[in-house]
Amino acid sequence: MSPTDAIVADSKRNKAAFEAVVDGRHADPFSVLGPHRSGDVHLVRTFQPQAAQVELIDAGGGHLAEMERAHEAGLFVASMPPRPGDYRLRVTTMDGIEYTVEDPYRFSQTLGDVDLYLLGEGSDKNIYQKLGARVRSFDGVRGTRFAVWAPNASRVSVIGSFNDWDGRRHVMRLHPGNGIWEIFIPGVGPGDRYKYELLDRNGDLLPFKGDPFANYHEPPPGNASIVYESGYEWSDGEWLERRGNEPALDRPLSIYEVHLGSWRRKPEDDDRYLSYRELAEELVPYVSDMGFTHVELLPVTEHPFDGSWGYQPIGLFAPTERFGEPDDFRYFVDRCHAAGLGVIVDWVPAHFPRDEHGLRRFDGTALYEHDDPRKGEHADWGTLVFNFGRREVCNYLIGSALYWIEEFHIDALRVDAVASMLYLDYSRGHGEWLPNEFGGNENLEAVEFLRRLNRELHAHGATSFAEESTAWPGVSRPVDTGGLGFTYKWNMGWMNDTLSYMGEDPVHRKHHHDKMTFGLVYAFNENFVLPLSHDEVVHGKRSLLGRMPGDIWQRFANLRAYFGAMYAHPGKKLLFMGSEIAQHDEWNHDRSLDWHLLEYPPHQGIQRLVRDLNRLYAATPALYEVDFSHDGFEWIDWNDRDNSVFSWLRRDSHGGFVVCVTNLTPIVRHNFRLGVPGAGRYRELINTDADHYGGSGVTHPDIEASDTGCHGRPHSLVLTLPPLATVLLAPAAE
Repeated sequence: MSPTDAIVADSKRNKAAFEAVVDGRHADPFSVLGPHRSGDVHLVRTFQPQAAQVELIDAGGGHLAEMERAHEAGLFVASMPPRPGDYRLRVTTMDGIEYTVEDPYRFSQTLGDVDLYLLGEGSDKNIYQKLGARVRSFDGVRGTRFAVWAPNASRVSVIGSFNDWDGRRHVMRLHPGNGIWEIFIPGVGPGDRYKYELLDRNGDLLPFKGDPFANYHEPPPGNASIVYESGYEWSDGEWLERRGNEPALDRPLSIYEVHLGSWRRKPEDDDRYLSYRELAEELVPYVSDMGFTHVELLPVTEHPFDGSWGYQPIGLFAPTERFGEPDDFRYFVDRCHAAGLGVIVDWVPAHFPRDEHGLRRFDGTALYEHDDPRKGEHADWGTLVFNFGRREVCNYLIGSALYWIEEFHIDALRVDAVASMLYLDYSRGHGEWLPNEFGGNENLEAVEFLRRLNRELHAHGATSFAEESTAWPGVSRPVDTGGLGFTYKWNMGWMNDTLSYMGEDPVHRKHHHDKMTFGLVYAFNENFVLPLSHDEVVHGKRSLLGRMPGDIWQRFANLRAYFGAMYAHPGKKLLFMGSEIAQHDEWNHDRSLDWHLLEYPPHQGIQRLVRDLNRLYAATPALYEVDFSHDGFEWIDWNDRDNSVFSWLRRDSHGGFVVCVTNLTPIVRHNFRLGVPGAGRYRELINTDADHYGGSGVTHPDIEASDTGCHGRPHSLVLTLPPLATVLLAPAAE
């Protein structure tokens, strides 16, 4: 049979298949397109709907065959020698434009059998290297391998500027054992925009989808994914080696929480954001100078709506493009490490938004979420809940967590909204939730996910923080003892109680005394962080300064006293940006912090105090070394209600101690006797009423402890307690 006769016969024999291909409804286009044997003849088929003619050429550009149009829609066929080597396609478009392309359908599968097995099992820790768009070379040809999980789709295509957004041209190969579709497209590379076009199981077209594993996205209102390849060379090897693999619970940890879009802007340039690289040059030295040990970023994962602050992410594998490219973010992290700052990123595995181009009903079914709204929806937030009972979903989320640790050298993740994950009835009324298999309200699947997450994070040298607001036991206890495995837990109870107390007029505070002491009842049940976070300065709650009572002097004094007491309290520290300069207004994500306030002495005083507290904290083991044990804390007098005075000791592991006393009334208390453990001279470490902080200047020179016993101790100091102030003292060095 001649080649022409073979082509004619092939076209007749495969007419139905050709119709399905040109219609974009063939389930396995690799069985039709590319090189195939038809009887004794080797044929090449290609679908080029934009082409007027197609020529088959060899690797050197030599002519092999003129391809014949086997279907009017643009399906071409040619025969070629049995062993032609590599071939190319020379395409001439209807407009007369000529170009040469590789045929993606001549490449075999690009995911190995072991990869496919692990992905199907949900145990691939490097899933971010397998799925998504990855620039690769196969058979010496450079291009991009696309892979996506969509087990219930009847067809998945890659669409982009490289194929005129035509879903018929790059239909992917399905691996039915695990529902993964993949294709290698030669010539596609960094900067190319793309989406996925899917048909559901009934063959109906779904909304175009962004890539769940994309590393880069175009800015809103666009929603295409962008092929990205990192070329960044890290310089933080010493930092990573020094960080080690074990969480250092006995080290100082003082966190500056930041929303990158509103820390500082460029008003002279249309009030634009600072880029990641500009933030590296401005934010990093500021945080370092202020004495913080870590910077925590509100989620930088890609998100469609600015007003969500990143807490409704749509790209869990991509830093938001608002501030630059992924390598720019790598530079920011690198500069943090060079400055001695750890980097914590807020991460949101609890839920995701309903945007059509996101994960919602990704392949026409509830793939990432639960189908039943009683398990799959957060009515309060208008979001969807991840299905933690599905191994592929857990693998997706674990892969995201490890991606940030491995690819961006992040030191820790702060997991948002943990309580909403743990409880099936979270913010749900009667009949709006489903109990677990034992009839309880615990989300057992989420519990196992969180345990697995924390095991993996710790194994990769990272730490984890839980924003968890309930009394769930063992949040920051090891998994092998029944805990959830987080390194730290935010102490939401301390935050709520103490802020409520500080909001009371001092004349009434004696009636609310227990709000300041109750936290010590449970302070050592978990590894607590004391958070004064962004959630406390929005939604009508006012700024921290705005929550303080009294005239303007008293408001500043209250805030200074509160900060002093916080740094002396057991637990690691977190302060949201702007609080250190005593913003008057609530935080507004649409504008910069009010840096002009630093023109005024009271605001300068607050900033100076926070800087000094951080430096004192880092230099004083008694204030951080034994945060999570009763051995590091002891009340001197917890019940001085009438005076609204609190006094306690902080101890380190080597016998050192700090005396802490706070007077939360505007009254100067003269001749105030305070029991202390030892004799000798004591010196002030810090006094929040000092002149240079904006206080009234009631401070102490070195004080000699007398042998007069007080508060059950053999020695005592006689102090003049300044108004609305915290004073820290320690034995003076000989």
